[in-house]
Amino acid sequence: MHSLRHALLLAVALAVGPAVAADTTAGVRLYALDCGVVEFSDMGMFADDDSYAGQPGTLVEPCYVIEHPAGTLLWDTGLGDVIAAKPGHAHEEGGIRFTVPVTLQAQLQQLGLQPADIEFVSLSHMHYDHTGNLEQFPSATWLIDPSELAWASQPKTPGPVSAEHFDEFAATRKVMEGDHDVFGDGRVRILRTPGHTPGHRVLLVELENAGTVILSGDLYHSRSNYENARVPAFNVDRADTLASFDRVRQLLKTHDGRLVIQHSPEDFADLPKIPAYLD
Repeated sequence: MHSLRHALLLAVALAVGPAVAADTTAGVRLYALDCGVVEFSDMGMFADDDSYAGQPGTLVEPCYVIEHPAGTLLWDTGLGDVIAAKPGHAHEEGGIRFTVPVTLQAQLQQLGLQPADIEFVSLSHMHYDHTGNLEQFPSATWLIDPSELAWASQPKTPGPVSAEHFDEFAATRKVMEGDHDVFGDGRVRILRTPGHTPGHRVLLVELENAGTVILSGDLYHSRSNYENARVPAFNVDRADTLASFDRVRQLLKTHDGRLVIQHSPEDFADLPKIPAYLD
């Protein structure tokens, strides 16, 4: 099912001939959406060397839309639009304040998209601040790491997992056993980087003008995490985390790429605000 915009684009392509309809050289676009903010009274959990003990801090919760000539991918689904309906658009629990000032749905509409226009959904991992709106995309193909799904589906999974966001998810599931090339041309790749969770992944996007961009998921939570190779105390495997750090650093070096630390307010502020995009 496609939106009116997609139908019109298809009609134009068919009208001008098969050469245009078959064109796969068009650019890839990356849109950064604001899917919430989390404020901590104590950031100590984000480094197992006590670097942040007792320090307050703020993390952003973005979602990303990647438009490719062959389809549209939603990367991470944020805290959940349900919080936006609460008084003050906020929820507080255990010394943590969650805020969703604008819904994911409203931002998709700014881009001319409806939920049915999202062909693929994939999550960096399955902590609840990345799965909050998953149920809104039942017709999308969910690209899922099997080890991540198995871990998150356990009755007593350690860490912040809300199984109700995905337990009854009705979308078609496509298992990714290793690195996954979403559209088959190397421009949008979901790469295994375990450690934070068993099936954690990052997204590598090749853009014509901006070059290689890697979206970090929760491999890193801040610039200081990245610069000092600090491992959160609640990661499931420290050795895997460090190996994933090494992999991403090498990828950035090989591609002369840009790392976007998804939870970093500074990194998010440096991205174009919708409807603008990186391409």
